[in-house]
This record gives sequence, C-alpha cells and structure tokens, in this order.
Amino acid sequence: MKITIVNKSKFIRSLIILGVLIILILLGMTNTYSKTEIAYKEDYILNGDTLWSVAEEQTHTNEYYKNKDIREVIYEIKKINNIESGNLEIGQKILIPYL
Repeated sequence: MKITIVNKSKFIRSLIILGVLIILILLGMTNTYSKTEIAYKEDYILNGDTLWSVAEEQTHTNEYYKNKDIREVIYEIKKINNIESGNLEIGQKILIPYL
C-alpha cells in the first residue's frame, strides 16, 4: 500500500503545525502541581487582637503566609474560621494554617 502526497507544501505545513503544537503541550506539562500538606495550629485571641494584627503577625512568622498580601491572609483566616464580620472575641479559638 503506497501513500501518495498530493500537495507537498500543505503536508509539510501541517507537519510543522503539528510539531509546534506537540512542543507547546509538552512545555505546558512541565509545571508540577504537588499538593503540599497543610497543617493547622490553634491560636487564641488575646485582648487587643484584631484580624489585621493576627494576619500581620502570620505574614512575618508563618512560612505558609510568606510574601502574601495581608488582605489575602485576613480573607483566608476569616474563611477557614467561618468569621462573618471582623469582630473577634477574647479567648476565641481560631485555626491558622502552616507548613
């Protein structure tokens, strides 16, 4: 069985496009998305603590929040702990993720 190529230039163009697509797909697959195990520590709210102060402390001391915007940290802490408003109570237990 012999295959005859009718239009050589279209065939070569198609092979080049196919090769470029395969290369782009392979380059896109180089990203690895490993799931990092996240643990949670319990923290208790003290007199004078605010979400901002807790988040600010975490950005300086917690590797999980390193180089993150403080507003993102506040949002995540509120989400994890089901805090609707910004009000915290003294003695309230909150969970803080860490690596």
